[in-house]
Amino acid sequence: MRKHVVIAGGGTGGHLYPGIALAKALKRHDMDIKVSFVGTQKGIEAKVLPREGFELKTILSAGLLGKKGLSRWISWVKLPAGTAQSMCFLIKKRPSLVVGVGGYASGPLVLSAWILRIPILIHEQNAIPGFTNKLLGKIATKVAVSFKDSAKYFIKERVEVTGNMIREEICQPRGAFPKQITGLFRVLVLGGSQGAHSINIAMIEALELIASKRGNIHITHQTGESDLEMVKREYEKSGFSYDVRPFIDDMADQYRKSSLVICRAGATTLAEVTACGKVSVLIPYPHAANNHQEKNARILNSANAGELVLDHELSGPRIAQSIIHAIENPQRLAEMEENSYQLGNRDATEKVLQICMELLEETSQKPGRAGKTQENYVLSCF
Repeated sequence: MRKHVVIAGGGTGGHLYPGIALAKALKRHDMDIKVSFVGTQKGIEAKVLPREGFELKTILSAGLLGKKGLSRWISWVKLPAGTAQSMCFLIKKRPSLVVGVGGYASGPLVLSAWILRIPILIHEQNAIPGFTNKLLGKIATKVAVSFKDSAKYFIKERVEVTGNMIREEICQPRGAFPKQITGLFRVLVLGGSQGAHSINIAMIEALELIASKRGNIHITHQTGESDLEMVKREYEKSGFSYDVRPFIDDMADQYRKSSLVICRAGATTLAEVTACGKVSVLIPYPHAANNHQEKNARILNSANAGELVLDHELSGPRIAQSIIHAIENPQRLAEMEENSYQLGNRDATEKVLQICMELLEETSQKPGRAGKTQENYVLSCF
């Protein structure tokens, strides 16, 4: 019988791209393994997964944390609806394994898998697990965590520290690529898959303050859709060498060419930055659940692999100071690059793949239980 893995989650690139990394690793390991995704229509997965060639089932789901009034009631209504959709999808597809990578769709799908006795693997990317994954960890067969400190939030016997999964092209060793020799100091500005308004504004304000270095700097800036035209206008007036886009697809190439990365502190971004051995100016998203981005950033800051700038400290002069300091202190920059590279987990995807294969093997040796449970629910789908 053909093995089928369903990966649940998305919403943002930080949740989606670890799932894509795992999906590609599964297909690379065994082309006969079928991989499907479950997400929402509003998430980034609806745009990205068709380009990647993976099937996407969308369900109704929304977050509850931080919601008030009507929005909270709408989220509560979507929860049972999304669970019913998930249940029907799993019964029809009969997967051998469900993997939750975070995001709104992960909760209903993983809960449905537990009801149907389908093995579950949860992957937690952040130093402090979110509310949903803390709950799902209690019913998961296995839990893979990116940070050692995260293990204490889950059942000890089920946890493995793997690191955060990243795309294969990003986790290549530094020696696999020729060093870029352009003479330009290349700044890569990221605000997450949807951009970050505060970072966009601070970077624009910084341009005038670093104008004396204009001839030595190239800036690649991912703005998100809403600020794209405004940011482009400011770069056009500045005289800098620049590349402004709403979303960057060739991230591996951009990381390799960069001298300094200015970014949020989502777990996937930090995994990519350290895998490439890049120095980062980390600006945690201040409204992240449990303030997990700041906790993520402090790990790099304490290892002298990145610089922490809190969002309320963010300004044009502050960003300009970081850029100029990096340009004028190449030896310190090189030391921080090495520290960053040492923190990288370039084999994380392979570790999670190994857990998946072990669970798939166990499932194949114990047929029948999931099938019988699914049969009990099948009439509710028609």
